[in-house]
Amino acid sequence: MVKITDVARHAGVSPSTVSYALSGKRSISAETRRRVEASIRELGYRPHAGARALASSRSNVLALVVPLRSGMHVPVVMQFAVSVVTTARRHDHDVLLLTQEEGEEGLRRVADTALVDALIVMDVQMHDARLPLLRALDRPSVLIGFPAEPAGLTCIDLDFRAAGEACVEQLALLGHRCVALIGSPPEVYLRQTGFAQRVAEGFTAAADRHGLRSSVHPCEASPGAARAVAERLLREQPALTGVVVHNEPLLEPLLDAFEQLGLRVPGDLSITAICPEEVALSARVPVTSVAIPTGEVGARAVELLMRKLGGSPVPEETLLAPRLVVRGSTAPRG
Repeated sequence: MVKITDVARHAGVSPSTVSYALSGKRSISAETRRRVEASIRELGYRPHAGARALASSRSNVLALVVPLRSGMHVPVVMQFAVSVVTTARRHDHDVLLLTQEEGEEGLRRVADTALVDALIVMDVQMHDARLPLLRALDRPSVLIGFPAEPAGLTCIDLDFRAAGEACVEQLALLGHRCVALIGSPPEVYLRQTGFAQRVAEGFTAAADRHGLRSSVHPCEASPGAARAVAERLLREQPALTGVVVHNEPLLEPLLDAFEQLGLRVPGDLSITAICPEEVALSARVPVTSVAIPTGEVGARAVELLMRKLGGSPVPEETLLAPRLVVRGSTAPRG
């Protein structure tokens, strides 16, 4: 690793002079500054974050606020995080990951220091208690998710309402008349998490529009819960032929459960899902699905934040249109 003393030796100046060139704390001649900058480039020296902050009044650090609450599927959350970190590095920014459930207090603590320049906030609830503070902060923020009232905020996400509608539209097109949504764990709905609420709204709206019988079933993410919800559905809705799954860990357990209960997929039961593409492709029966574009959403959230930090205007709302891919888990109603 190249040190400040290596730069100083290469440029023929003292380490303190290199420090002054980085921080701007004292004036140095234009020629000396050029020599120091040339050595930095040639040696590939990366200044310490504190030195960068002194030079620019910025920390070059973004906060990614993602409280790891119960009911969240951590592997998908981490896909968002990896995308944010990778894109931030392309802009010479680091990412501080904040996972504690601290709400407004945690945001204020970070914002009141010079630790970060801006924030990306995840797991947004319909009536999120953090929103008034985010609107009032002197630091830019971007939300991955949409609250009920997004005015005055910058939000980006998959259009989850349209995703729920797209899954039902596909089942209706295939002639299915009785459908069910197996959704996120109950606590996710109790918190009124935005994406889960909107999937349920889109599912119900599309089913009503097509005159389908429909029901929504929150479900814990465990094989036992998958078996229990499958048994309940077949007991209460014997005419059921179409299922939408919005709970990634349940796809394979649900396929097992329905098969053990005597239903073939897709011969007797068509299944669609809203999940990462690799989850749909890796199932025993490749699942017709709307992909959750974690990479695109995370990257575009950082790009929006960079534009805000640069003083450029950005749209308040960015909704990515869902794209449903038909695979082997759906077939015309028999």
